[in-house]
Amino acid sequence: MISKRFMNAFDSVVDVVFSLILIFIMLGIAIGAVQLVFSIWELFKFEGITGHYIDVITDVLTLYVLVELSRSLVEYFNCHRLRLTFIVDAAIVFIIREILILLFKHETSADMLYAFSALLLVLGVIRFSSVIAYQYEKRIATENPQPCQGND
Repeated sequence: MISKRFMNAFDSVVDVVFSLILIFIMLGIAIGAVQLVFSIWELFKFEGITGHYIDVITDVLTLYVLVELSRSLVEYFNCHRLRLTFIVDAAIVFIIREILILLFKHETSADMLYAFSALLLVLGVIRFSSVIAYQYEKRIATENPQPCQGND
């Protein structure tokens, strides 16, 4: 059996590692937001209809993925568990980001779109299942309340 002291040390190490990851993600979001503001000036060059819009779209969607991942880490500090819904949401946004970029650049094939579609379907089923499981856990938790009931 694992001792209480060992478990406390493990929890402390995990907290420190997740804190460092969260700090780097927050730093990345801040730097990305500043770079996004500066990249807006590139749109005024009027280089064709699309111009630098693909870069702006890519940057915005990348920042959104980082925000979703940081939400997952913040929830870890609240409940000491990773929530599947936040991670799946970030994955869905990332896949949609990739699809938009490939379609916008006209660099995709039908096989690639089928593969992304299948992946999105699987992620959607996982997301839907986690919400259903959350509702089930919530109903059970009303009989025996415990802190931090998650939806995964």
